[in-house]
Amino acid sequence: MCGITGYIGYREAYPIVVKGLQRLEYRGYDSAGIMLFDGAKAQVSKTKGKVADLEEITLQSPEKKSGNIAIGHTRWATHGVPNDVNSHPHTSVSGDLVIVHNGIIENYDTLKKELISRGYTFQSDTDTEVLINLIEEVKKHENCKLGKAVQIALTQVTGAYAIAVFDTKKPNEIVVARLGSPIAIGIGKDNSEFFVASDASPFIEYTKEVIYLEDEEMAIIQVNKEVAVRKVKDDSLTDTKIQQLQLNLEQIEKGGYEHFMLKEIHEQPKAIIDTYRGRMLADEGIIKMSGVDDHIEKFLNADRIIIVACGTSWHAGLVAEYLFEDIARIPVEVEYASEFRYRNPIITEKDIVIAISQSGETADTLAAIKLAKSKGAFVFGVCNVVGSSIARETHAGAYTHAGPEIGVASTKAFTTQITILLLIALKLGKEKGKLSKSVFHSYLQMLQLIPSKIEELLAIDGQVKHIASIYKDVPNCLYLGRGFNFPVALEGALKLKEISYIHAEGYPAAEMKHGPIALIDENMPIVVIATNKGHYEKVVSNIQEIKSREGKIIAIVTKGDITVKEIADHVIEIPETEEMFTPLLTTIPLQLLSYHIAVLLGKNVDQPRNLAKSVTVE
Repeated sequence: MCGITGYIGYREAYPIVVKGLQRLEYRGYDSAGIMLFDGAKAQVSKTKGKVADLEEITLQSPEKKSGNIAIGHTRWATHGVPNDVNSHPHTSVSGDLVIVHNGIIENYDTLKKELISRGYTFQSDTDTEVLINLIEEVKKHENCKLGKAVQIALTQVTGAYAIAVFDTKKPNEIVVARLGSPIAIGIGKDNSEFFVASDASPFIEYTKEVIYLEDEEMAIIQVNKEVAVRKVKDDSLTDTKIQQLQLNLEQIEKGGYEHFMLKEIHEQPKAIIDTYRGRMLADEGIIKMSGVDDHIEKFLNADRIIIVACGTSWHAGLVAEYLFEDIARIPVEVEYASEFRYRNPIITEKDIVIAISQSGETADTLAAIKLAKSKGAFVFGVCNVVGSSIARETHAGAYTHAGPEIGVASTKAFTTQITILLLIALKLGKEKGKLSKSVFHSYLQMLQLIPSKIEELLAIDGQVKHIASIYKDVPNCLYLGRGFNFPVALEGALKLKEISYIHAEGYPAAEMKHGPIALIDENMPIVVIATNKGHYEKVVSNIQEIKSREGKIIAIVTKGDITVKEIADHVIEIPETEEMFTPLLTTIPLQLLSYHIAVLLGKNVDQPRNLAKSVTVE
């Protein structure tokens, strides 16, 4: 969950790598560091805090900013508290080798004890310092070059890694490798320069050509030479696949918004259109999805669908459970990937596993995919990042086309994931004969209207901000929903927790009487999703129970609602739509509410404490 970036070429490396770190800061922001080679020695600067703090200390040491080779790191702490010493880069005992690392070396303690017995000493509490000294020991013992030393050392470690390693004794190369954590290599014109990063965002203005390393692959990068990719296990060469980036610079800038999160909330109408564009022809009554079309018999004959995901993606999976069972009449189970992989689940060749991940790099979801494949299941991926590990590991899949999501709290990832899952459910419902042609066609027409309805909701931002100002200082909050909107209640509570640090819980509205009602008093705000479809009367009854105990009610209702408006303290209206589409609308005011509360509290909305965007470690 850390960010790695690096450069080797003819330009000054410092501004490139620092800018890259700023773009990767969503991956971790409790410390940052950079190493530049000035032609004589490796100059390392690192500090607890953000990239801005790193820039401050390098301003005081301009001699540490010169050179054409650099590696940098922005950290989300695993081993060792966030402080200057535990920050990356780490150097070997001799000072010759320098490393940045994303991942966890699980057997680091055993390796550390062995290295100590051989005379090595350690300054930090990190597993990374153990790894760089292991590489140094191998290099010395085997009398080999850096690339070979890295390859041998990595065969001795257990865990996950993405690394970039530099040797001051051979200052014309950077060695990179990955297992479980992503690494991308940007290729400059005529191999005159190369870029290294955890994703492609740090170098999109310099090149569109990129190599994504697969698990247990490594590469030695040298200027004016083609990149050779090798297997870590046996050092054999692999086919090097150069891909063309679709990302552009404007997509990862704030575009005039105060925060990335707000920008991404407002991007949802376009993101949803981009997600169904080319797949849904509403006027013709057609859904075309090659990942489904090419394997349609597997979907139609599946005994069940198992959805694996984490966090917000898990909530999208819960919405999908309602969709698939209601529309296509296929049994669905939704699993936390982190639990699924460890509990010896029953999986057969008649199962379809749908793995959902914004980044396509979520470690637990990747492990769940590998487990499902080993049991013979067909695995379908839903992710946002082209070329990501999940996209490559699954049998088939669909990209969400949400564009880069920089804010740590997912917004457009959630709604575009639901859009993809809706398309699949509708397609299967039609193919299985569960939806008539006319009903199917009308549903497509309704889905096509959702982006404009979201635009309507974004226009009430001021109203939501006013509600946020009233409740910004509360210590707790409950979110209630039923049916399709129960997962939205969970997601709304998660958003508030993530960015404002207010304790919040989501519940099915009917479960309120089984415990949570004890919390309700005049100081407790309860957000209730009470749209006019589905279980409206039941939710109204729940609202009356809350009101009789003096709870403060913020209700999300369908435009024109009268009953709830008379009871609730605050009402936010959404446009009319079919029940199955309401999660795409009801989630918008909940995102805005969390955003405004966090801003009013002075929190770092885009980089909330202790969190990182992509969870690439277990």
